[in-house]
Amino acid sequence: MGYEEERRKRALEIYKKMGWGENEGVKEADEELWKIITDVMFGEIWSRPGLSLRDRELITLGALVMDRAEGMKLHMQHAHNLGITYDEMRETIFQVMYYAGQSKGLFAIRRLKEVMKENGGSFSTPAKK
Repeated sequence: MGYEEERRKRALEIYKKMGWGENEGVKEADEELWKIITDVMFGEIWSRPGLSLRDRELITLGALVMDRAEGMKLHMQHAHNLGITYDEMRETIFQVMYYAGQSKGLFAIRRLKEVMKENGGSFSTPAKK
């Protein structure tokens, strides 16, 4: 197996662990974009040693909150596959919010609550009064 095939295999294994299938939504949008994201982002970056997939996902969620990015909801929907709770996602949003801006924090909380509603999820830690 050549390097490119090994890289693709690593990426698809990560997608599987994350519960993404083969990231069909991006593939349907544009196959060339899917190849770049799959091979480079997941086959090279996400597959590196040094951080767990769980840690990489929390960092990614923080970056997506900062950018108010399209992929935020997808990551929130599948983060539990890496052992990340809704409480941890909320705390990640709170941590990033003051660096990114309150409007981005509010946007992210609304996306997280959409995901929770769709999946019947809830926070395990009640909000402080």
